[in-house]
Amino acid sequence: MKVESMAAARDCEWDVDGLRLKGLAWGPEDGLPVLALHGWMDHAASFQELGPRLTGCRVVALDLSGQGLSAHRAAHATYNIWDDLPQIAGLLDQLGWQDCVLVAHSRGANIAALFAAAQPERVRALVSLDSLVPKPTEDDFVSTLRAFIDQTRKQQARPARTFATREDYIRRRCEQGNSRQTSEALADRALETAEDGVRMRGDPRLFASSAVKLTRADVEAVLRSIQCPVLNIWAKDGVLRTRPETAALARLGAELVQRYETLELAGDHHFHLDAPVAQQMAQAILDFLDRHSGR
Repeated sequence: MKVESMAAARDCEWDVDGLRLKGLAWGPEDGLPVLALHGWMDHAASFQELGPRLTGCRVVALDLSGQGLSAHRAAHATYNIWDDLPQIAGLLDQLGWQDCVLVAHSRGANIAALFAAAQPERVRALVSLDSLVPKPTEDDFVSTLRAFIDQTRKQQARPARTFATREDYIRRRCEQGNSRQTSEALADRALETAEDGVRMRGDPRLFASSAVKLTRADVEAVLRSIQCPVLNIWAKDGVLRTRPETAALARLGAELVQRYETLELAGDHHFHLDAPVAQQMAQAILDFLDRHSGR
């Protein structure tokens, strides 16, 4: 199968919430609308293998604010996962999409689940990659607030992390568990040139705790409120195997989501960046959309 190269991706930008947001797009403009949301401290290029393989779709991969090439939020703003929801709605308006398919990875999948629950009329289908919903909190409310205040102030004062070279950044990601392939693929859009080497573009406030976190009752309410069909694709060597609480959430999704399907594919947490796996994933997604979205 011939696939568009990364160079064939179209650069996009929009003004939403007073912020300049950027992203990448693949496929015909009149194709099935697909909005792709990346994981924590990743960016739109994490879909560079999957996006062009979704034939017949117009795939728009967004750099969520504070990540990739998109602008950082104002000094008083936060990066709670629900803060992205109005920006996603605003982007859909600018794209002229009444509704869309959401394809989302990791933290992006958690955001997508919240959006699908809160705006069911705007989501035809949800494809969640190696996540589904946030882990319910076990902390008390006041402790969470304290962490939010302390960590937000600390991160506001923290300069962006710098590396002497691009290779040092790649090595660091590999040490944290990413493959060399993933680390290479994500480097350029994550970094900018600095006087002393390269620095991370991502807003340090993304490392701070949320102001509040979802309880189990909140998570159950989200899952029950998702009306669209859901395809939950898990990596065989991803979080489903390393985090027992994630496996419990997957079982909860199967119980509470009205139309829920699941699939496992080879690879680690960033399995959608592996070309052979991305091909399998794309075919599974297209088959799912053929069954459920009237593609």
